Amino acid sequence: MTKRASQRAPRLKDADMNLRLDKDAYEKELVELQRRLAQIQQAYLFSGRSGVIVLEGWDAGGKGGTIRRISAALDPRSFKVWPIGAPRRYYLERHYLLRFMERLPPSGAITAFDRSWYGRVLVERVEELTPRERWKAAYREINDFERMLVDYGTRVVKLFFHITPEEQLARLEERVKNPLKRWKLSYEDFRNRSRWSDYAEAIDDMFEKTSTVVAPWHLIPANNKKYARIAAMKEIVRCFGKDIDLDPPMLDESVLAEARKHLNLNPGLLESLAGRTE
Repeated sequence: MTKRASQRAPRLKDADMNLRLDKDAYEKELVELQRRLAQIQQAYLFSGRSGVIVLEGWDAGGKGGTIRRISAALDPRSFKVWPIGAPRRYYLERHYLLRFMERLPPSGAITAFDRSWYGRVLVERVEELTPRERWKAAYREINDFERMLVDYGTRVVKLFFHITPEEQLARLEERVKNPLKRWKLSYEDFRNRSRWSDYAEAIDDMFEKTSTVVAPWHLIPANNKKYARIAAMKEIVRCFGKDIDLDPPMLDESVLAEARKHLNLNPGLLESLAGRTE
């Protein structure tokens, strides 16, 4: 049985929605966090580790902007983002976790899920798309699934982007006015606002039942986009970088041999690149 996190599970009401970050501090921290992410990706590539980032949150909560800042730091050959929408018929006829299992990262890679298997206990619960006994069973199934991932060696970071109803309305209005952002809008973005309290209850239940020792939830106050991006990236770097050697890999001897032929480099430098000292 998966153990719950030793610290109390987060709750929406506990988030400090006034947290902010100014432009100068944001840009300074962003550069450093993107550098660390690049180091982590390289370390994973050579060590065979893998990582999963789960991003959930309110509509217009800022997940997409955070994903873009993460993606800017990582090589797309070993980083994949999966935007998750309503399942097609093929997956409706199979266990709901199947489509996520098929999209898990291979060894050496990192995958981000823009919405995830938690739709089972959020939208499917609130909109009554799944029988009550099935979404209630999903808490245990999800905990077992995430325990399986961690036991296999995959690190899991779960982030929830929380904004106030007032901030959400302002962002939706901005999307209506900005032609380059209208593609993000959907009918559900507005309709779901009438179910805010139902979703809030489902979110707190999700935190309570699925914030575990191996895969705890991190609640990101996201009324300020800059603060939210940095807070989210810090959690990713902290989890993925823990106890990982981030030093660049040494060069293979065959590569060094060719480098000696073609490059006019200091012999001491070449030896250090091979992990040897004279």
